[in-house]
Amino acid sequence: MRIGLLTEGGYPYVSGEPGLWCDRLVRGLEQHEFDVYALARSERQEAEGWVPLPPQVGRVRTASLWDAEDDGVAYGRRTRRRFAECYGELAASLCATAPVGASGGAETTAPRAEGTGTHDQFAHEADRFANALYGLAELARDEGGLPRALRSETAVRALERACRAPGAHRSAREARVPDLLTVAARLERALRPLSLDWYGDDGLGAVDLCHAASGGTAALPGLLARHFCGVPLLVTEYGVRLRAHYLTEPDSSPPIRVLLAAFHGRLAAETYRSAALITPGNTHARRWQERCGAERAKLRTVHPGMDAAPFAEAGESPECADPHTLVWVGRVEPAKDLVSLLHAFAEIRRAEPKARLRIVGGPSGPEGAAYLAHCRNLAAQLFPDEADGPHAVGSNPVSFEETGGPELPSRAEAYASGALVVLSSVVEGFPAGLVEAMFCGRATVSTDVGAVVEAIGGTGLVVPPRNPRALAEACVALLRDPERRARLGAAARARALELFTVEQNVAAFHGIYLDILSRTPARRVVLDDTGEPLPFSVPAEAHVPGRWTDAKVRAEVRRGPAWATDTPVRATAARSSGNDGVAGSGGPGGIGGPGASESATGGGRAAVPAAVAERAGAAVPVSADEGAGAAGPVSVTEGVRATASISATEGPRATASVSATEGVR
Repeated sequence: MRIGLLTEGGYPYVSGEPGLWCDRLVRGLEQHEFDVYALARSERQEAEGWVPLPPQVGRVRTASLWDAEDDGVAYGRRTRRRFAECYGELAASLCATAPVGASGGAETTAPRAEGTGTHDQFAHEADRFANALYGLAELARDEGGLPRALRSETAVRALERACRAPGAHRSAREARVPDLLTVAARLERALRPLSLDWYGDDGLGAVDLCHAASGGTAALPGLLARHFCGVPLLVTEYGVRLRAHYLTEPDSSPPIRVLLAAFHGRLAAETYRSAALITPGNTHARRWQERCGAERAKLRTVHPGMDAAPFAEAGESPECADPHTLVWVGRVEPAKDLVSLLHAFAEIRRAEPKARLRIVGGPSGPEGAAYLAHCRNLAAQLFPDEADGPHAVGSNPVSFEETGGPELPSRAEAYASGALVVLSSVVEGFPAGLVEAMFCGRATVSTDVGAVVEAIGGTGLVVPPRNPRALAEACVALLRDPERRARLGAAARARALELFTVEQNVAAFHGIYLDILSRTPARRVVLDDTGEPLPFSVPAEAHVPGRWTDAKVRAEVRRGPAWATDTPVRATAARSSGNDGVAGSGGPGGIGGPGASESATGGGRAAVPAAVAERAGAAVPVSADEGAGAAGPVSVTEGVRATASISATEGPRATASVSATEGVR
């Protein structure tokens, strides 16, 4: 099948967190085609270039979110009025309700009480936001010039009117001109995908499935492809965008935080409502998605896949570790709470004088560099250089290192150097570093944040965050018990190899792709070079000989994967005539329709045409009037399964399923 992979700030660019995961997914699913639609966050990211792309990537289309583009289109009076109405509705939906409740959770979407006026209010505002969003997208498609309009005075005045309107949130009413200008600029950047030319038959309209690698702005092209072309959308989130907004906007003024939180909450709700399936990376992200309005029936947890090969040597030789060394590995930033770790290590040293701590990792941005300098100073104060004798050189039991040097050439070497791996974070999503330590067979002591407990299960010790004493006691307990460390390390390695490998991740998404396509009506006929329909582009019933043409069916020729270019195996349908000579007719969808159906009246029997090409399954609905019986003989090629369902309109309801395997289950 043909997948449109939607990314923001990641794949195929060299820098970006989702890039490595997407690259592993694309390379693992080599039987499919991928078209990558990437949004770049910065000029530096674009300058660094792309990673080497596998042959299954057909094309890459990019757009920037960091520069200000202008197509030079000036709106007339009627178009300006149309824009003002859509943007005004969008702004009003952001100001109408409070995005943050007393508990700190998002209240822009899912109501707590069904069947109440609150539920109706939330549903109304959600529809209002969606109508305004798609109205702006249609305006951009018809007229162009949307980036200029989003930065215009008209947009700022519409936002101001919404903030001053009766019923607006209290913080929104306090917005001043600088706040309004900041919010308008941020909304223009977030809504930039509305102006892209990606949604025609030569773009996302030609793919079988859109897969958004994150929520937020990255999912917007998928929403528009679904709106304009009916393409199903799959959303994968290993970090919820609304949660990231709360964590990265602490210094903004209350009006800015309220309005932007409302926008991200509304966009998340619309994304979850429109998605065919949502795949959170862990239960922590899943709870956020449910709170933002995602239906539980659409949620399917898929743990991120990580390459276990680099850590195999360390995992198979746990005896090489220094029994007195603790290791911390990650990006140095305030959220990692290394200050608490250093205070905890001071207590560990009093209990175990031979203990050493290796902090491995570089700073994350200017804030991380300042935090690293602060931690170095604190370590020098807590642990003055110690020497074994009067003629020896003193050394500090805490070392700050980075991978890539002669002592620690890789992260695997860093984990292998210690008997115990420590995580002291106060904020964490999915702890990838902890999983790497599990691959290495190391016992872990972690703080109970994010998805830590879900990742380690019962294979490590967990303590409350910001509690140096508890962290120290857990570390001392494991340092004094090497047998327990070995048991926990072996269990951790087994758990990681079972749940968090690339292979399980790729297999899960392969099944999800097939699941979504099996429940999605075909939109057009796609042919290969020989003129034969490609798999997943048409239902299996389209191979049945007969009149299946439809004036609305569009045909597109493209080269599919190698296995799809072979001549398909055809199957003919057995037909039986009813007592009254009722003739069958083709399904309403034609070649591109969702299925084939026949009806029988007056007690006649209905025959079900069905044929399934190689590697495909078919579902054939049959309806019968009052008192009519129905039979569905099906002819199926070897190794294929077919099902037939029957319903009676005024008689007793009956369902039947038939499977033919020809030797294959």
